[in-house]
Amino acid sequence: MSKTPAYRRILLKLSGEALMGESSYGIDSDIIDRIVGEVAEVVHLGVEVAVVIGGGNIFRGIAPAAAHMDRATADYMGMLATVMNALALQDAMRRVKLVSRVQSALNIEQVVEPYIRGKAMRYLEEGKVVIFAAGTGNPFFTTDTAAALRGMEMNVELVLKATKVDGVYTDDPKTHPDAMRYKRLTFDEAIIKNLKVMDATALTLCRDQKLPINVFSIFKPAALKRVVFGEDEGTMVHV
Repeated sequence: MSKTPAYRRILLKLSGEALMGESSYGIDSDIIDRIVGEVAEVVHLGVEVAVVIGGGNIFRGIAPAAAHMDRATADYMGMLATVMNALALQDAMRRVKLVSRVQSALNIEQVVEPYIRGKAMRYLEEGKVVIFAAGTGNPFFTTDTAAALRGMEMNVELVLKATKVDGVYTDDPKTHPDAMRYKRLTFDEAIIKNLKVMDATALTLCRDQKLPINVFSIFKPAALKRVVFGEDEGTMVHV
């Protein structure tokens, strides 16, 4: 392993589902502590870390009620769920003395800061973790798109899509044991083959800005650290 990280500044995209562990919804405190431990390890190496968090773990609990809702209303509810997850993540970081700030694309100033690009950049330069909540602040856009957008705004060198699987495979490895992991993919290959790396808007944004994406398992011990050091971990999607 190289002695210095290959990336100076990264953005980690965490799905809400990653926080719920084996539960059907909600937050598993052991899981969130484990994720924070992985993040803390790379922060202590001097890597600047931004996080975009999803809200699926909370929204899943109210999804049946949202089925007949207006789409925009349901999306705003999902954005509020991401704020709850961001606060939980920030609190877990506080417990391990990792300094973080939450910025929301929706104004909820009694709870979290509004998103201000210059402020977020300064926090990263100071070694603080910045957690971006409420997606882009607009309905009809996913948190994948928010991750691509914030990644570009923060001038990160790599977007990391944290999943339960250690990369992108030729088929579902759960049902097809002979499925092969792609080590590298181009954005065009991922889009044409519909490989579900991220949604098409996020992929296109990253492709156009030449911002690479690494898809890896956040549950594989030290995987985040290996990605940061440029090792063969996960699947690298590039131009």
